[in-house]
Amino acid sequence: MSSSGEVLAAARSGDGTAFDALLAPHLRALHVHCYRMLGSYADAEEAVQEATLRAWRGLPGYREAAPLRHWLYRIATTTCLKMINRRGRDPLTAAAEVSWLQPYPDALLDQLTDHDADPAAVVARRESIALAFITALQMLPATQRAVLILREVLGWSAREVADLLGTTVAGVNSALQRARATLTDAPDAAPRALTGREQDVLDRFLHAWHACDIPALAVVLRDDVTMTMPPQAIRLVGRDAVVGFLATVPADGRLDRIRLVVTRANGHPALAAYLPDDAEQWDCRGYGIMVLTIHDDRVATITGFPDPSLFPLFDLPATVP
Repeated sequence: MSSSGEVLAAARSGDGTAFDALLAPHLRALHVHCYRMLGSYADAEEAVQEATLRAWRGLPGYREAAPLRHWLYRIATTTCLKMINRRGRDPLTAAAEVSWLQPYPDALLDQLTDHDADPAAVVARRESIALAFITALQMLPATQRAVLILREVLGWSAREVADLLGTTVAGVNSALQRARATLTDAPDAAPRALTGREQDVLDRFLHAWHACDIPALAVVLRDDVTMTMPPQAIRLVGRDAVVGFLATVPADGRLDRIRLVVTRANGHPALAAYLPDDAEQWDCRGYGIMVLTIHDDRVATITGFPDPSLFPLFDLPATVP
């Protein structure tokens, strides 16, 4: 087996296979990093592709002064900053305004292991990938967002971040302070494994939904439950508002016609929704994915993504019986 030095030398000489082998251990971590920066799985895909092309073109100039993963993160970060600037995405003031938000499948997060030699892998399944945190990041100016992620998720020094962003250590520290102040008001929804009681809440939610039992569904929701549905600028707050929506809008309130399949996203329980196909009543077609957070034995938030294109990312079938 070739050594890492030999692989690097081959890649520098233009060997595409060697370049792929060089990047392979880092690609998932880079993808998650771009997802944190951009809040969208699809945008992260585009950013990684662009960063990979930039790395291929710039590899002859890589001098090994820093680890390869550090160099790759530099390229990925600047790529994301350019994408944010190109798309004119100014910082937002409300979570419901993040129209580009998409969930991230847990099955792909599981590909982040200690073997990546990536400091972000240690915390990838905790608050740094929680949907509430990803949403809150989108409310920061792009530079503050980069500073916060590089300093507090990847563990870079202030000097390293300053060198990347072309600023001073004082400027980095100031940006980090401002970013922390903004995120102080962000909801706390750090993902973790469900307890037995939380699993019971999820089971009762599913049973009430499939039985079209609206009163039972209301019981498993917190009084202050919130529901959002990117890309629509909809934000429902409170049990009455959410129950009123569920009782009348999805399938005209016939929740028993909608089949839910359990999955996971961003470290949270999630439910894939299938609606009856008008052309074939025996089949249900994928409609969207709901990500739930559970606090105090109740459902605290529901984030719905009415986007069938997400189903392949979660390895879910397009239709179910």
